[in-house]
Amino acid sequence: MVLLWFLLAGLAEIGGGYLVWLWLREGKPWYLGALGGVSLFFYGIIATFQSFPSFGRVYAAYGGVFIVLSVLWGWGIDKKTPDLYDWIGASICLIGVIVMLIPRS
Repeated sequence: MVLLWFLLAGLAEIGGGYLVWLWLREGKPWYLGALGGVSLFFYGIIATFQSFPSFGRVYAAYGGVFIVLSVLWGWGIDKKTPDLYDWIGASICLIGVIVMLIPRS
């Protein structure tokens, strides 16, 4: 379930940010920016469904997951093929996420 919440939050955060980007940077209609704002609002709610006790740890782990999702988003949506350094950086972030989420008392 943890992975599902990370993926949903990532899609809401990156998708919302992308819609705001399209509105402000690329002159798309204002309602895309509004939809982006709604998506970002839901991102904040989705994150609270995680069972981890620490806000900071959850958001730090989200950061690593979002970096990987952002690379994939750029590749799939923006058609910008990641290079070796993108994949190395994303891999380092995922290792960090795994270390942070190791259960401990």
